[in-house]
Amino acid sequence: MPDAGRFGRLPWLWLSLAVFLVDQASKFYVEDVLSLYQQVVVIPGYFSWTLAYNTGAAFSFLAGASGWQRWLFALIAIVVSAVLVVWLKRLKPGETWLAAALALVLGGALGNLVDRVLLGHVVDFILVHWQHRWYFPAFNVADTAITLGAILLALDMFKSNPSGEVTHD
Repeated sequence: MPDAGRFGRLPWLWLSLAVFLVDQASKFYVEDVLSLYQQVVVIPGYFSWTLAYNTGAAFSFLAGASGWQRWLFALIAIVVSAVLVVWLKRLKPGETWLAAALALVLGGALGNLVDRVLLGHVVDFILVHWQHRWYFPAFNVADTAITLGAILLALDMFKSNPSGEVTHD
């Protein structure tokens, strides 16, 4: 990625856009081909596609609330997205891992924000499980990007030397 000068690492927004587009396209496709809670086994005993709606946050937190949570989570996503864009703009040229991490989180946050605002719920469809005994909550491409971005953020913290100076990628 070339040095963006006064734009910081904003060129990394292409990654956010890619995450957003793949997320929205996959959700559109899954909603078109699956009925609610229908399960299509991909790897027997471990992995399936299924259509589920989440009106809450991660792990269906506050999903049972009366509807106010939709707007609270939307507001949080808007504020976080604005902070991420400003943060990206302020990054130095050598902060590539951090730029990728922020771009992934931003793309995922925007993908779930659109669902929440337009549909009133987030569309989830990836189901990881162990046989028929344990099921991880269904998730989507946006959630995957957010998780990967958070892992990169954590790894980026370990790239700093003891003086606090960031090492270059």
